[in-house]
Amino acid sequence: MRTKFVLLLLLISSASSYGQCAMCRAVLESGADTSVAEGINNGIVYLMALPYVLVAGVFYAVYRKMRSDRVKE
Repeated sequence: MRTKFVLLLLLISSASSYGQCAMCRAVLESGADTSVAEGINNGIVYLMALPYVLVAGVFYAVYRKMRSDRVKE
């Protein structure tokens, strides 16, 4: 139950995480093509998410290692 709540919370909070620096926002808002702005937003989100995925993978590997050591005892 707790895992589902945390996952739901993360999914809800990621919807509002689209952001840009002030210079990128000013340049993109001045243009008429919104597909470029969406592409920039998606690129920012992907670049932001990659370190979190890597750190989560390391923590998961450590968790599994510690759990397997505890079962052996």
